[in-house]
Amino acid sequence: MTIAFVFPGQGAQTIGMGHALAEAYPAAKAVFDEVDAALGESLSQLIWEGDIETLTLTQNAQPALMAASLAAMRALEAEGVGIDKASFVAGHSLGEYSALAAAGAISVGDTARLLRARGQAMQSAVPVGEGAMAAILGLDLEAVRAVADEAAQGDVCQAANDNDPTQVVVSGAKAAVERAAEIAKEKGAKRAVMLPVSAPFHCALMQPAADVMAEALAGVDIKSPAVPLIANVRADAVTDPDEIRQLLVEQVTGSVRWRESVQAMAAKGVTEFWEIGAGKALSGMIRKIDRSLASKQVGTPESVAAILGA
Repeated sequence: MTIAFVFPGQGAQTIGMGHALAEAYPAAKAVFDEVDAALGESLSQLIWEGDIETLTLTQNAQPALMAASLAAMRALEAEGVGIDKASFVAGHSLGEYSALAAAGAISVGDTARLLRARGQAMQSAVPVGEGAMAAILGLDLEAVRAVADEAAQGDVCQAANDNDPTQVVVSGAKAAVERAAEIAKEKGAKRAVMLPVSAPFHCALMQPAADVMAEALAGVDIKSPAVPLIANVRADAVTDPDEIRQLLVEQVTGSVRWRESVQAMAAKGVTEFWEIGAGKALSGMIRKIDRSLASKQVGTPESVAAILGA
């Protein structure tokens, strides 16, 4: 059995995530303490006792989800299951940063600061209300690209997340994304759902945020990850620190090629995926991509125990 560790992106956040792990494992609690210290505030209090609206703000959700993922990773390590159990790591959008932190490429403190900067930069890149995202269900990537091109009409409209064979997300100017949703339904999409997001992620409108991240990443020490990263924008393995740095910048405006990333890992022999952190969204996508692949979720003491007992 060949295993990959995968790390969730925005949308998986819940109040209380990681709290039971922090109570059960001192090493998991230390992750939250480290993130709090890096940000100069008690993000852990917001995660465990706050309101979901504040936690869902991009600048909070991104470092919070990373903290929950790394706490789960530390719990596994405390039980003797290290990063070397995996042949690859990958993450969905911000989850790529969690994957790199888990693999020792970036320190937890630096990762928290990078994700806070990334969240703030992505939020401020486009005035609220001018951008949008929509999930197109029932059309494949090429069909959605054609829809986006037709809908653009001089505005930005791009395929942003290729999540699985049944779901591709488009991102861009609000009017163009709304047009894309209507065109997609005319072209046979089962549904087109406007997403409750505060900015149009992973499209050309995010270029100001990419510029911010290029500067932020230039000042951070990045090491080779302990296991190869399957990068979002390339859907292939990377280990070179300078290459990782560049791909993280490209990721801000580039598509999250999740379907292809999972297929790439399967082609390299991965048969089981462990979703490390909050939620089960990636496991659901993986099942739709290839039903022969197994997936497990690791985000609670009970799920850690289940993994160990398997």
